[in-house]
Amino acid sequence: MVESWATLGVDLHLEPTGAGGLRRGLTDALREAVRTGRLAPGTRLPSSRSLAADLGIARNTVAEAYAELVAEGWLTARQGSGTRVAEGAAAVPPSGRGQVPGRGVAPRRVEPARPTYSLVPGVPDLAAFPRAAWLKAARRALTTTPYQALGYGDPRGHPDLRTALAGYLARVRGVRTDPERVLITSGFAHALHLTGTLLRARGVRTVAVESYGLDAYWGLLQRSGLATPALPYDELGTDTRALGEQGAVMLTPAHQFPMGTLLHPDRRAAVVDWARRTGGLILEDDYDGEFRYDRQPVGALQGLDPDRVIYFGTASKSLAPGLRLGWMVLPPSLAEEAASVKGGTDTVGVLEQLTLAEFITSGAYDRHVRSSRLRYRRRRDALAAAVSARAPEVTVTGIAAGLHAVLRLPTGLEQSVIQAAAWQGLALHGLARHRHEQAVAEPLDALVVGYATLPDSAWAGALEALCRVLP
Repeated sequence: MVESWATLGVDLHLEPTGAGGLRRGLTDALREAVRTGRLAPGTRLPSSRSLAADLGIARNTVAEAYAELVAEGWLTARQGSGTRVAEGAAAVPPSGRGQVPGRGVAPRRVEPARPTYSLVPGVPDLAAFPRAAWLKAARRALTTTPYQALGYGDPRGHPDLRTALAGYLARVRGVRTDPERVLITSGFAHALHLTGTLLRARGVRTVAVESYGLDAYWGLLQRSGLATPALPYDELGTDTRALGEQGAVMLTPAHQFPMGTLLHPDRRAAVVDWARRTGGLILEDDYDGEFRYDRQPVGALQGLDPDRVIYFGTASKSLAPGLRLGWMVLPPSLAEEAASVKGGTDTVGVLEQLTLAEFITSGAYDRHVRSSRLRYRRRRDALAAAVSARAPEVTVTGIAAGLHAVLRLPTGLEQSVIQAAAWQGLALHGLARHRHEQAVAEPLDALVVGYATLPDSAWAGALEALCRVLP
């Protein structure tokens, strides 16, 4: 007979002794209950929160025990059906022939299923891509463009898109430029690769980076022959006062990735002063500058000194990464050299460039960003409210702007929560994977939750799954 959740909590008789402690005691008790048949195959176990309340222990202790037993094959965990005793975990007969009394044959180890939900940061809601408006812009662009535009083209990119971007960036991000200094690329990685080649050719050997970021981008610079030491990070953001003889620095000043902080005004001034004093360059990654919620928009750092800043932007967060459309705004002294590094002809599809130009100049881009901003803000608010109500030990930070939040966990719980999430069919990133190997920052246990990634139809389920694995 299937036991009630309350009875299960009372009858476990935990003895948290030895090196394993309370979690080991709970894991052994549950395993023994399955082995002896007290918990029959198919029995649904209480939620981690319910069992933790029954036993007077931390919820994360229960979640870790469940995750270990799921990994061993004693339990199963599926979206919508909770945690149950595995069908293959048969009880041991009282006098099982050929078996050691009290022990069963270890069940087959199972692997986590493909994630049902993904809260991995860095991708917008692709289901919300404005197909009809984009198609309308594409038709108009293809109808009106002269046939000469379909040739190899200017290596800087099509003039229509460079003109549209120069006006848009000036109006929305405070970027000071003209079309001659805009270079179109196939995304940020392409732009960073070009920049690494350009810097190396100019004799730069070191580009300082932030203590938290994306290792793929650090790797791009390193493959260009550039060292990437990390700058200190604290509650005011990256400490640009620590810059010395480096030839350049790469920053996400409007919304630090992944911590979500705004670079303090004093440190914005400090990095510009450093660049002017040493002749260094600032690489500004403005990856999600359009999305802000609880604060006034902060202009691009480039506006403080266009001669010392290389500005990067893309359509990857506002529209979709699959478009492969990005741009650089270059100092006057580097514009021709960067175009030369890119090559003798345009390497980005001209039809996509013309469509984006039409999308911007028609006002469709602004309308799409405003709509997306409202939708993402609602998700962010729902995330913050749910975590506050159901996991009060977790602090939600970095949510004044952007498409992701940082959920700070009690010390030591990051990996166990990620493991538990995997067995619940939820893909999550921990903060540790974004920490530079030379990071000068206080270690933190946290999750980096991309709340923009899923379509609206999957958001409620993903949020529920997330709350179930939080301590």
